[in-house]
Amino acid sequence: MRTLMPWTGMTGLRKEMERFYDRFADPISVDMATLGPWEPKIDVSETRDAVVVKAELPGVDPKDVALSLENGVLALTGEKEEEKEEKDKRYHRVERSYGAFARALRLPTAVDPGNVTATFKDGVLTVTLPKAAEAKGMTIPIKAA
Repeated sequence: MRTLMPWTGMTGLRKEMERFYDRFADPISVDMATLGPWEPKIDVSETRDAVVVKAELPGVDPKDVALSLENGVLALTGEKEEEKEEKDKRYHRVERSYGAFARALRLPTAVDPGNVTATFKDGVLTVTLPKAAEAKGMTIPIKAA
């Protein structure tokens, strides 16, 4: 019976290609050029009430990090200080990155800038951006006529 059916894989292939190309137009990731050899890894999630951004910043002092929010873009900048080099120490491998970093994310929805909170714990910066009232939407009750 399979031989009588035409090949239907083209629809799935087309959808997969569309998803691939849609990533290039993704409004969430507006990346700034990095200022140094590294950039923090970031997760962006959304609930009904807020957008939550988590950034991994191992070895970064919270006082060396700056956040700003302007026109729906959250900017994260800072610097990871390099450890002092000891003269009698010989390195066998150096893989950790140091220096300045910058990331910018276009938020997926409007947020209330007056209620944004940021916490730093165990090398992870968590920024909670409550959604603006108009971005939350509303449920419209339907009356029976």
